[in-house]
Amino acid sequence: MPLPIEDYAVVGDTQTAALIGRDGSVDWLCLPRFDSPACFAALLGTSDHGRWLIGPADEAECSRRYVGDSAVLESTYKTATGTFRVTDVMPVADQRADLIRRVEGLEGTARVRHEWVVRLGYGAIRPWVTRDEHGGEAIITAVAGPDRITLRGSRLPRAHDGRHEDEFEISAGEVMAFSTTWRPSHLPFPKFLDLEARIATTTQAFQDWADRCHYTGPHRDAVVRSVLTLRLLTHGTTGGIVAAPTTSLPEEFGGERNWDYRFCWLRDASLALESLLRCGYRREVELWRSWLLRAVAGDPQDLQIMYTVDGGRDLPERVLGHLPGYAGSRPVRIGNAAVDQRQTDVLGEVMAALHLARQKGVHDDASTWALQRALVDELADHWDEPDNGLWEIRGNPRHFTHSRVMVWVAFDRAIRACEEHGLDGPVERWRQLREQVRAEVLERGVDPVRGCFTQHYDTTEVDASLLVLPTMGFIAGDDPLMLGTIAAIENDLMRDGLLLRYRTETGVDGLIGDENPFLACSFWLVSAYAAAGRVEDAERLFDRLIGLRNDVGLLAEEHDPRTGRHAGNFPQAFSHLTLVNAALDLAEAERRPAGLSPTQQ
Repeated sequence: MPLPIEDYAVVGDTQTAALIGRDGSVDWLCLPRFDSPACFAALLGTSDHGRWLIGPADEAECSRRYVGDSAVLESTYKTATGTFRVTDVMPVADQRADLIRRVEGLEGTARVRHEWVVRLGYGAIRPWVTRDEHGGEAIITAVAGPDRITLRGSRLPRAHDGRHEDEFEISAGEVMAFSTTWRPSHLPFPKFLDLEARIATTTQAFQDWADRCHYTGPHRDAVVRSVLTLRLLTHGTTGGIVAAPTTSLPEEFGGERNWDYRFCWLRDASLALESLLRCGYRREVELWRSWLLRAVAGDPQDLQIMYTVDGGRDLPERVLGHLPGYAGSRPVRIGNAAVDQRQTDVLGEVMAALHLARQKGVHDDASTWALQRALVDELADHWDEPDNGLWEIRGNPRHFTHSRVMVWVAFDRAIRACEEHGLDGPVERWRQLREQVRAEVLERGVDPVRGCFTQHYDTTEVDASLLVLPTMGFIAGDDPLMLGTIAAIENDLMRDGLLLRYRTETGVDGLIGDENPFLACSFWLVSAYAAAGRVEDAERLFDRLIGLRNDVGLLAEEHDPRTGRHAGNFPQAFSHLTLVNAALDLAEAERRPAGLSPTQQ
């Protein structure tokens, strides 16, 4: 049975990532890429669907931490007879996919349980497993079709009923090390790694990257851990940023709101880049911009909302019937049918991120601006069509207010690119459309009775996405209309002090069931409070939100305040990027001179 979501930690090599439980079990790993089929899929089923366990054989207390500001995980287990530590790392920049697990005895003698169960194809394919010798070293290999998974180590487990199992004792001062490596099955066996050296160099590589973070304000540890998480979710070769390394972790336990997030949403990636830029990272923007050019190359009418990590367009959604799902939450999906949706807001987020990049000194060349101009011109011809919105509703398309505001943002940032940076474009046409969109939003996207913005033009319901309007420059944070929107959202969407995205009972999303508070929305509320001058409210909410992180500083997509459980895919880029932005927005508000309103700053 999988652990609670919050009991997992993540390690990665910027190509893929593994989820490791407090019990020492690797319950999710896709090799060699984020969107490859999983070879350890116990997270969505049982150990029979694949896992790699190195943990205590007896009852133990567990404490975990990342080594400094890195993605190298240390789990320390204290048993009645001894204490040992497991260090987990995926080496970066190796042009191969390895997971290294180092076991070190610290006190006394403890018994360690070792299980290696490989099931390819998301737990469906039982590979041909053999015990071989390569270069004088004993290895275990699991092969099926194009994939070969190899286990090396100080002491290899023995085959037993389709699994490899072992128990051994480790005493203070003793060290054992193991590695699992993916390689195409038609290629020679991979060379043996110097495990100690790769642990050291990978730890230092992540620490050096974290040291580049410019933020020095309150809660810097939470900000650094969040930008490191965004780094782990960025494919280091292509530049694509995935929304999460997992699929089908449920928004409601036992429900159907289970989605595959192992892809690159233009929106999520753009927002992640903004938070990285605000923390001083520029090289990542240049890599992502190159990815964007490749991914969207072609007819602007063919723009998708998401792509694979290498910019591929084919993401068909299908159900894996052989997996019972996390906590019985079915269906288990791979691929994502939302790829075919129209989400008009997406270009606004892309243009906002690229505008911020220009302001930070990452300048456009002829090809990058030509692409942006073509996309904005295409939007100018179709901006007034209904869409599926930020939340990818599977109900009827609507004229969502947030989408309309992001259309305004797209035209606004295009105009500013020309006016502030000397780029060429049909500024007069864009300016006319910008004003037309703004007038429409203020006429049709407002409830005059409550004095607030609405979720879409045909309702008086509100939506938490409306909280971003001040940060996008559409309206001042202390404008009466924005204050009314905050009040309506507090009244309608607050559940035990945290925000829902919207009220699911309205049926707007075309799905059955409920969901838990969406953490990004509450971080948006922190930023909205800061922009409205409610700094103390922002501080209280931010303190509560960072207290929801698990023991190693990670957040899922949602949080159930009634049980304290994390819900949804994990770790979630949206949660971590909004944490970063909220921390920076709050720090700016705290520096504002007393008596000065946000609009006077």
